[in-house]
Amino acid sequence: MPRPAETRAACTVSQREFSTALSDPDRTVPGGIAGPDGKKAARRFNVYRNNVTVGLVNALSDIFPAVHRLVGDRFFRDMARIYCRHEPPDSPLLFRYGSSFPVFLERFEPVSHLAYLPDVARIELAWLEAFHAADAPVLEPAGLAAVPADELDGLIFELHPACHVIRSSRAAVSIFEATRAGSTLEGIDPETAEDGLITRPRYDIGLRHLPPGGAIFLHSLTTGCTLGEAANRAVGEIVDFDLAAAISAMLEAGVFTGLQRPDQ
Repeated sequence: MPRPAETRAACTVSQREFSTALSDPDRTVPGGIAGPDGKKAARRFNVYRNNVTVGLVNALSDIFPAVHRLVGDRFFRDMARIYCRHEPPDSPLLFRYGSSFPVFLERFEPVSHLAYLPDVARIELAWLEAFHAADAPVLEPAGLAAVPADELDGLIFELHPACHVIRSSRAAVSIFEATRAGSTLEGIDPETAEDGLITRPRYDIGLRHLPPGGAIFLHSLTTGCTLGEAANRAVGEIVDFDLAAAISAMLEAGVFTGLQRPDQ
């Protein structure tokens, strides 16, 4: 009789082989798979394996609808099957699947001519993260206006959980917007670098274009820089960076939930 520990180890190996075979159609059916009559069930297993793959492909289509539209249904599903084979889920939550999809797109030769595609996928992941982010109160302009002028430079802003900064060396923001709206890409220069901001201050998710310097400014605030430090970094990138306009736009977008003053 095998000891309990040995039995558990054997079960673990069997489960690992089972899950690995599910995501790779080239693998043989794991040993021990049998039907109700005790006979081998390779055909049954292959049907189950195909259903799992179809489910993962459909999940990717739901998470990355813009990428799906840009490459077309048949191509997307063939590409997604390849991704599923090499990147099995690591979470029981299907909406968490596909976190490595943008990196996969960077390395997938058939879409190398669509250099903006990985960043479009990153926007879609950020959009999903914003959708599932926790609710939080939004900092109103009056909260900032109440701070004495000589304390502004030392302020540290608290960012909303749904806030995401997107930086792309391509026109990924415009392409995402056009694709989501069902429009063509006519008039969009894909080689134009763009920065974007995703927020969900209350119920609706929004994507905005960030002006030059806006991304480095907001990114600096997300890493704990003071307002003065973030402004200096933005000016270092864009000499005529408009700090007042940037703060006003971000307050309107609901980027901040609060602030810490120097004496706190």
